[in-house]
Amino acid sequence: MPTQKKATKKVAKKVAKKSTKKPAAKDHIVYHKDGTIWATGKMIGDVAEGYWEWFRKDGTKLRSGYLQNGQQVGDWTTYDKHGQVYKVTTIKPQKKAK
Repeated sequence: MPTQKKATKKVAKKVAKKSTKKPAAKDHIVYHKDGTIWATGKMIGDVAEGYWEWFRKDGTKLRSGYLQNGQQVGDWTTYDKHGQVYKVTTIKPQKKAK
């Protein structure tokens, strides 16, 4: 039979493992006033995370790129009115405020 001390350590380890996990990202859709899709991506809590796409009211893709902790990072693609690549902009990660 394990001692009280060993059992307490096991419980503490389990709690520590659970608390370090990030919450799961959930699919998120934002709509234009007319009901068409404006943007799709993932949210962790109330923060945008991962790959996102924005659309015009006619359904063509407007912009796409990655968000990390709600901030744009990496290559962001802008599309013309026909959905073809217009330009790619590289966003540098922002430095953390001290």
